[in-house]
Amino acid sequence: MAALPPFGAGTALTEWTFDPGPAIGVALAGGAYAWGVVRLRARGRRWPTGRSASFATGVAVLAVATLSSIGAYDASLFSVHVAQHILLGVVAPFFLALGAPVTLALQASDRVTQVNILRAVRSRPVRWLTHPVVAFLLFSLSLYGLYFSPLYEASLRNDYLHTALHLHFVLAGSLFFWIVVGLDPVAHRIPYGGRLLLVVLTIPFHAFLGIALMQGSVPIAGDWYASVRDWGVSPLTDQRTGGGLMWGLGDVVGLAAGGVVLAQWMAHESRASRREARAEARATARAG
Repeated sequence: MAALPPFGAGTALTEWTFDPGPAIGVALAGGAYAWGVVRLRARGRRWPTGRSASFATGVAVLAVATLSSIGAYDASLFSVHVAQHILLGVVAPFFLALGAPVTLALQASDRVTQVNILRAVRSRPVRWLTHPVVAFLLFSLSLYGLYFSPLYEASLRNDYLHTALHLHFVLAGSLFFWIVVGLDPVAHRIPYGGRLLLVVLTIPFHAFLGIALMQGSVPIAGDWYASVRDWGVSPLTDQRTGGGLMWGLGDVVGLAAGGVVLAQWMAHESRASRREARAEARATARAG
């Protein structure tokens, strides 16, 4: 890889990169969603602006994580790499799920496509992957498997493996938040209390991983970092910074996701109470 100048405020704004794979993926995701909104509008139906804004935010986060200076320095600084994985695996999937892309696809598609989408959602592989336990373990344990095995350094030395891991984290995060947010149809519909519990349980997983990285005495992939840069803090100090980011950002996003689920739960209960009140009013009117 080409040598990069020291990372700082200036290079964070100027040292952007262009990776065709992520660029095409981001463009396709944003374009397909926009096409669905336009197609729905042509049918005289309105798609919630908040959902469009959420999905656009998720797509923008993907672009920043892969095409900005974060993508340029992700193999040079462990802390930048951690920030990138938090964006790809947690922040972007959270906003993408709030955009309800599957529901949009169903509403904007013809009958045949709708049937195929629902068949895919209910297929055995998707049912297995979206089981709450499986999705939770994929989301929570993937980073442990990456950072505490030779896989991490191997991904730094192999561009294809590097890209595959990025895709894995986006998909694992999307599966998890697809279940938790619950706006799209899913094979295993769990109650709001279960969703909130899943989100709460992810917080200590990120915290424990962050603490383990901060307390490490030998830098992960230290030989690699020594070979690609001769500037900045030592690999061990950088790793501890990355551990702090993992702990702090993981907690912030987890609390935000928990807040969204709690708000959904309260809104659901409020709607249920109003329905019950209307039913009682109608029963009273008939009795009178």
